[in-house]
Amino acid sequence: MRAVVVRALLAGVVVSSGSALWNETARAEPLALFAPASQPAVLFDRSLREQDAMIEPEERSELPAQLRRQIVNYPTREPVGTIIVDTPNTYIYYVLGNGRAIRYGVGVGRDGFRWSGVERVSRMAEWPDWVPPPEMISRQPYLPRFMAGGESNPLGARALYLGNTAYRIHGTNAPSTIGRRVSSGCIRMLNEDVIDLYKRVNVGTKVVVLPDTARANAAVRPTAAVIRARAESDLRSDLRSQ
Repeated sequence: MRAVVVRALLAGVVVSSGSALWNETARAEPLALFAPASQPAVLFDRSLREQDAMIEPEERSELPAQLRRQIVNYPTREPVGTIIVDTPNTYIYYVLGNGRAIRYGVGVGRDGFRWSGVERVSRMAEWPDWVPPPEMISRQPYLPRFMAGGESNPLGARALYLGNTAYRIHGTNAPSTIGRRVSSGCIRMLNEDVIDLYKRVNVGTKVVVLPDTARANAAVRPTAAVIRARAESDLRSDLRSQ
């Protein structure tokens, strides 16, 4: 009789354990085939980091020394955090204070497309899409009407939109244009440089674009050599007339 009771008790334990195991299994969550809804932002950030990692690090090393990112002496009355576009010399300065600034080489607008003034960063974008404005389409009708952000996009890795204008400070897929005057008014930087600048600024950052006065004056004023040649020509004419 005692043996029968023991066997019954053991059977009950096994049944109870089996029920517990079954219940635990029933409560287990199935494996998700897709990331939960809370993950897209994380995946998007990861995608941006992967694109950033694909930027060629040797781009900057191929630039002339003066166009490479560096800290320089730069006395200015502008407050710390201001972006100053030195159009004549194709530089951007990010003001650090105490007479110092980070200097970046940039590409600026070609003849007829350079501008100057003071704006504020109104929007910031990582690997931005490109939608050419209507005036650009009218000049270059072969351009795409839309281009998704990525390595082949002419806006490059980052874009800082300036006020309500059509102008931006942005990266580029053509690093050989840094130091040149080739754009339609936007300021272009190496991708690794615009990523560095992007991390330092915020919406509302002041942007001062200096006029290209040296080139403007050169277009209307004769050079010293021209003045000298004209004087010599006038002198010869005077001598012949005597």
